[in-house]
Amino acid sequence: MKKFLRLFLFVILAILVISAIWGYPTYKAIYSPNVPSELEEKYIHVPNNSTYEDVVKILSSKNLILNESSFRKVAGYMKFDQRQNMRSGRFELTPNMTNRELIQMLRSGKQSPVKVTISYARLPEDIAGKVSKVIEADSLEILLLMQDPTFLKKYGFNAETAMSGIIPNTYEFFWNTDARGFWKRMVKEHKAFWTAERLAKAEKLRLNPEEVYTLASIVESETNYNPEKPRVAGVYLNRLKINMLLQADPTLVFATRDFETKRVTNVHKAVESPYNTYKYVGLPPGPIKLASISSIDAVLNPEEHKYYYFCAKPPANINDKPREHAFAKNLSQHNANAQKYYAYLRKAGIR
Repeated sequence: MKKFLRLFLFVILAILVISAIWGYPTYKAIYSPNVPSELEEKYIHVPNNSTYEDVVKILSSKNLILNESSFRKVAGYMKFDQRQNMRSGRFELTPNMTNRELIQMLRSGKQSPVKVTISYARLPEDIAGKVSKVIEADSLEILLLMQDPTFLKKYGFNAETAMSGIIPNTYEFFWNTDARGFWKRMVKEHKAFWTAERLAKAEKLRLNPEEVYTLASIVESETNYNPEKPRVAGVYLNRLKINMLLQADPTLVFATRDFETKRVTNVHKAVESPYNTYKYVGLPPGPIKLASISSIDAVLNPEEHKYYYFCAKPPANINDKPREHAFAKNLSQHNANAQKYYAYLRKAGIR
């Protein structure tokens, strides 16, 4: 009986020893940290249609895991390696994550959003280029959608007015947003921006939202001094009321794509383009750049006055750059203001 008991205890001990020898590495692979304690890169970006092998390659190539074989081992236990398609997105890693924690996160699809700031841009390609640096959408795909008449028509835009569908702001996106997803989000934000109050103000001006945005883009190009924007908007609205040429220099810059010019000349004024407001009465076909919310609201809430002209106003200090404008009710007064500005330029050695 004693011999049998000893043999039984020996077998049990042997089983425990063997289990410990076999089980410890498994336990270690599952529960020991496999993400570095110091991360050079905090996020893993998993593109759409990625395979399991793609994910392992990203983790290894970016040095996001310490031991690839242990990750594969746990992925096998958790059947993560059997998934046909991985969940795409941008996932935030924390230092010292275990394989189990990492796989659970990747499997859950719980993403960490990105912030997309859409501000200064003259052309659709500028927008496409900036946005594609932050989300997965390809810049060419975004650009093509902004030029696709069939796609744009569904949302009430065309290639000329597409820019007016984008309200500059900072938005949160999931990194794996595609081009259509980006545009649909912009349309949603556009609708939210154009409240009943704003629409009523546009109607009072006898302008639709796209026309308001187009005029706002001109105001935006004329001044970045917010307190002055309603007055500048008032000048152009006064001109529109009497069918006077807008004669907005920024529209000529846009028409010629001469964005580096420091001064508009007669060469610019001679260009044949519907954006040439020195030739054609009324607003151009669409925005000449993104218009900020302050410029849009300046058009919707213009200063009421009788000014029809304005030019840059000499600063009080000769070393400062002009910020404000001098406004005039008639051409002779405008010419006098212009002469004062030209005198400043000569004194400053600019002209």
